[in-house]
Amino acid sequence: MAKEQFQRNKPHVNVGTIGHVDHGKTTLTAAITTVLAKHYGGAARDFAQIDNAP
Repeated sequence: MAKEQFQRNKPHVNVGTIGHVDHGKTTLTAAITTVLAKHYGGAARDFAQIDNAP
């Protein structure tokens, strides 16, 4: 039984980070969004925008 070819047409992908407090999760996320924004376009998220949890 042959499988159908997978179509990659999602507009985005959710990525989660897990780690101990003060181990750079927010810094890593800011760096990833900066690199992806430069490569694929869009807006990079600043460290302050990412770390605005109540």
